Amino acid sequence: MSADRRAPDESLTYKSAGVDIEAGNALVDRIKPLARKTMRPEVVAGIGGFSGLCAIPSGYKNPLLVSGTDGVGTKLKSAFATGRHDTVGIDLVAMCVNDVIVTGAEPLFFLDYFATGKLEVEIAEQVITGITEGCKQAGCALLGGETAELPGFYPAGEYDLAGFAVGVVERDQVKDGRALRVGDRIIGMASSGLHSNGHSLARKVILEHLGLGWDDRPAVLAGATVADELIRPTKIYVSALRALTQGGVAWKGAAHITGGGLVDNPPRLLPQGAGLGLRLYHGSWPVLPIFRLLQDAGVPRSEMPRAFNMGLGMLVAVAREDERRALGLLIQAGHEAFPVGDIIEGDGEVEFIPSPEDTIPGYAGSIPRLK
Repeated sequence: MSADRRAPDESLTYKSAGVDIEAGNALVDRIKPLARKTMRPEVVAGIGGFSGLCAIPSGYKNPLLVSGTDGVGTKLKSAFATGRHDTVGIDLVAMCVNDVIVTGAEPLFFLDYFATGKLEVEIAEQVITGITEGCKQAGCALLGGETAELPGFYPAGEYDLAGFAVGVVERDQVKDGRALRVGDRIIGMASSGLHSNGHSLARKVILEHLGLGWDDRPAVLAGATVADELIRPTKIYVSALRALTQGGVAWKGAAHITGGGLVDNPPRLLPQGAGLGLRLYHGSWPVLPIFRLLQDAGVPRSEMPRAFNMGLGMLVAVAREDERRALGLLIQAGHEAFPVGDIIEGDGEVEFIPSPEDTIPGYAGSIPRLK
């Protein structure tokens, strides 16, 4: 027996259920000109279709595709609280492409996933504007994405982000650490601050433990507000590693310093079972003010390098004879860079010891020796 058929009810629309198709279409129209600014010659079809098409760049003989995916994590909470939505897209791209480039790959294209309970076109446009800026910094195309309006799924005014990056590398040019030797040098490249890791702890310390507000300016932050520090975007290191390659430095491996900080990430550039380790010299790079604030607030010394990048967003390994030239190329490309360690004999772990040379003025020595 069939159910009773009722008369059409004009109030029973997708929009009344919380999904605004017109708002979604309006957002796509706004995204298209932004995405066009990121296009590469290899892009065949981008924003607007069911999928994006991209060719492999010419000149590759035996190319491998390299992919990476990530999100922004609880840093989004700072965006919601401050109303600053134009830089978290940079974070999203950075967290993906920085993982891809450590293999030696060239980023080709990026896709994003933006999900929210109620689509606010102005906010979404700010987020996508940040994504396109990140893509421009990385030299990759914003090939497509997905906007999902999920009524009742997210708290009002909140959204989530995920990103997906694809790059390409010649098979015999993959940086897998197998070329590493004892005595190779580790160069550290400065981070901009927290990047997109450790924010749950940082917010707890700053907002709850210290009781600071978003507009407060602790003296240690040298004029920056709490909001400035917690929303500061992640650095993208594509231009740095590209400068080394184009400058003739055959770098041997790299590590993106993300969750797990300087304890868990540096060993990932080492091949397993190679009998190698890393030694980092604390005092050989400047620790940024935000990390001084967190440690002075009571975060244990042993926790600092496990939770935070401590001022280094990317490490790269080079032969000792290439160190000076590599530092010059990185600085010329606009990246602060420091000689911070060595490849040593070991069992795949990192140890910290005091710098054998003069320490950087003002450095508090906040990284302990860990084994």
